[in-house]
Amino acid sequence: MKILIAEDTQDLNRAVTVLLTRSGYEVDTAFNGEEAYDLILKNGYDAIILDIMMPKMDGITLLTKIRQKRILTPVMMLTAKADIDDRVAGLDAGADDYLPKPFAMKELLARVRAMIRRGGDYSTDKITFADLSLNGDDLSLSSNNTVRLSLKEYELMRELMLNSDRALATGHILEKVWKGEADTGEDTVWLYISYLKNKLTAIGSPVKISGEKGGEFTLQA
Repeated sequence: MKILIAEDTQDLNRAVTVLLTRSGYEVDTAFNGEEAYDLILKNGYDAIILDIMMPKMDGITLLTKIRQKRILTPVMMLTAKADIDDRVAGLDAGADDYLPKPFAMKELLARVRAMIRRGGDYSTDKITFADLSLNGDDLSLSSNNTVRLSLKEYELMRELMLNSDRALATGHILEKVWKGEADTGEDTVWLYISYLKNKLTAIGSPVKISGEKGGEFTLQA
């Protein structure tokens, strides 16, 4: 499971990163909103933790932008402010949870686990296609190298690999992977196809995903 923590206070960022890493998560860190936005566009995450008050782009603006792109990753907002308006603004922008500072690390961890639980069930079987090996135990995709996938990346790759003999329509993928979640559409599928294309390049696999936005997609060896 992969998590992004975007928090400009270095000590708090480091403490949360250590906590999550020790709890078995893979963690990316950002110290301002623009850096976090770039990471979100490049990677799939199972959960995102955003501080509201960050330089370059505040957390609410960042959350609004990613929701406009149909990135539906669960998001928890952190803030030192106790004002109810901040909480309402964050929830209205699409936040899944809200945690005011200071907070207990155990509570943060429990809330992260609760957010990630909303993801669907997945098999732990190992699936292969051409040079690829997909492992449900640790959500890894391997070829010449190995990368960790987010839960949705895993589910999408699994669906593509299990149906490698036919093209999968965007509507089929939405039904199987996102299971009718609100505000999902062809932009969501295309975004995650792009994530997987980058992962295939990163592990040195010759396998390609063919297809255009809104159409059908096929794995090609």
